[in-house]
Amino acid sequence: MALFKSSNPTVAEKVFKNSLGTADSTAGTMTIGGAIGKFGFLLLMVMGGAIYTWNLLGKGQSSLLQTMMMVGIIGGLITAMIIVFKPHLAKYIAPLYALLEGFALGGISVVIQAAFAEKYPGIVLQAVGLTFAVALGMLALYAFRVIRATQKFRAIIFSATLGILIFYVITWILSLFHVNVSFMYDSSLLGIGISLFIVAIAALNLILDFDMIEKGAQMGAPKYMEWYGAFGLMVTMVWLYIEILKLLSRFAGRNN
Repeated sequence: MALFKSSNPTVAEKVFKNSLGTADSTAGTMTIGGAIGKFGFLLLMVMGGAIYTWNLLGKGQSSLLQTMMMVGIIGGLITAMIIVFKPHLAKYIAPLYALLEGFALGGISVVIQAAFAEKYPGIVLQAVGLTFAVALGMLALYAFRVIRATQKFRAIIFSATLGILIFYVITWILSLFHVNVSFMYDSSLLGIGISLFIVAIAALNLILDFDMIEKGAQMGAPKYMEWYGAFGLMVTMVWLYIEILKLLSRFAGRNN
């Protein structure tokens, strides 16, 4: 979930408002097109990192693959934290964040792919396709104002996302004491139901991202906030992909 984004610190309206006092008139102001273009660049960085780690397994470098995956997970978290607290650094650090996330996602994907290679060989490709399909669907719903980012909508998604974060933290703490919360990992109907709920909340967070980028452009936020908006959108996309991949692996597990 990478730092509980969207309705919180990552692409929050408060951050955009605070950025107005740091605007450089010579640098220009934020535009929606600029933010989308920078998101496209970050997406290429993620893909590049993922392809690199994915290919390591084929070369028999499984140890290096695991190392790069951990570097991606830890490095991605650190760079994300820096961007959250220092938004003006996003234009310098966001590409690094995307590359590190690519290392992490490539490693995670190849592990899942190997686990279901026989009975569900296309699981990763399907997860990628579903992630983009969901994102495009959310964009259409937002563009045609089928779903509006009202205050009530924000409050609901904020509360749900916070609840998911707390849920993850609790299960992680329990695992440290060897308490196994089985439905977090198994293919039970309860586990699948939880995954479906989390995927839905991750998808709805995209609405908040689109809204914040649009509002940032409307209020004339400084140019560097395009990188910040693109970063926030990428955080949600990464979270959405991981949750969809997890959901598909649960379905695959029921067929084993």
